[in-house]
Amino acid sequence: MSATGATWAQVRQQARAAETQTESLFHTYAQFASKTDVDPKPSEEELRTEEQLNEILEKRSALLAHLSRILDSEPTTSALKSTNLARHREILSQHRTELSRLKSQLSTARDRANLLSNVRSDISAYRAQAASNPETAEAEYMLGERGRLDRSHGVVDGVLSQAYAVNESFGLQRESLAGIQRRITGAAAQIPGINGLMQRIGSKKRRDGIILGVFIAVCCLGLFWFW
Repeated sequence: MSATGATWAQVRQQARAAETQTESLFHTYAQFASKTDVDPKPSEEELRTEEQLNEILEKRSALLAHLSRILDSEPTTSALKSTNLARHREILSQHRTELSRLKSQLSTARDRANLLSNVRSDISAYRAQAASNPETAEAEYMLGERGRLDRSHGVVDGVLSQAYAVNESFGLQRESLAGIQRRITGAAAQIPGINGLMQRIGSKKRRDGIILGVFIAVCCLGLFWFW
């Protein structure tokens, strides 16, 4: 069956299978970030796993958009389906955040390893050059320090950009939950007779409360009278 003619159950099954596949890829990708000695450059396997994660996240985003279209095309809104869709979106947002965190962790560890390696190389080169030409060695050393500061600023800017992206993701998630709440409220309002039933229940509770209050008042008056 084509993707356009797939039912809600079929598309949701594909979304759940993609979530399971994402978890497996995360298990592999997290092993690169948990190494104590990160390679200076990413390996082919790391790059391939990261690419697969990006692809599967985009695929899941498309599947959830398809589920949303199916839900909008139905004559009546299902609260259960709306809740399921919101949960899938929440998991997708969590996985995007986790991928961003792992990439940042790998980048920071790799920058630290490269920085230490560059510092050792610069010190060795400075010592070798200082013996022959002290003035030139001093100037090059200062230029090298400035370059390292610029790279550090670049790392900080990257971390801030990722933090803004995570904040934006949380905002989208709040909007999605608010939309689900509006759908549920609208579905409840569309059920025939639900408002009248709720009013009758409220009236019965008030009537029972009045009767119980009168009964308690009569009992109290009777106690005072015969006391």
